[in-house]
Amino acid sequence: MDFKELQDFIKSIVRSGASEVNIETADFKLSVKTPEKGKSGQQMEQQPIIHQYAMPQQPLNYVTSSHANQQMMNQAANQNQTTATQRPEENAQYLTVKSPMVGTFYRKPAPNKPDFVNVGDVINSGQVICIIEAMKLFNEIESEISGKIIKILVDDVSPVEFDQPLFLVDPS
Repeated sequence: MDFKELQDFIKSIVRSGASEVNIETADFKLSVKTPEKGKSGQQMEQQPIIHQYAMPQQPLNYVTSSHANQQMMNQAANQNQTTATQRPEENAQYLTVKSPMVGTFYRKPAPNKPDFVNVGDVINSGQVICIIEAMKLFNEIESEISGKIIKILVDDVSPVEFDQPLFLVDPS
């Protein structure tokens, strides 16, 4: 099940009004719980509480406050977009690899493993270049282009926004 299918599935669970759904396969375990109605009969919050267990060898990034997390993501996105656009004339000959989703950026598959790519590495189309964790699901991001990594625009274990520049690649 890919990320888009998972999102659609969770949305349909929320719309159905089910209070709890548990799914377990050989690859993953998914538990979705929606908030119960308050004493006044009004729903306390629209967002479901999602517990996903996949690829346990990966580091988990626990966030206690969604408001604080959103502020951190906004600050990081602003800093990284500023860095990528500070000298557009210098970066014009390079291609930009952008984030396909909102989440947490990881440069390596596990804390004790080496980085997927470093500045100066030559990458090929289809090569895994990073991981973006969203909803405790670790998504391997593959390069759609071939070339040489010129600059890594995001720090390891940093929040990223959709379409945020991650890497500058020299296609020549």
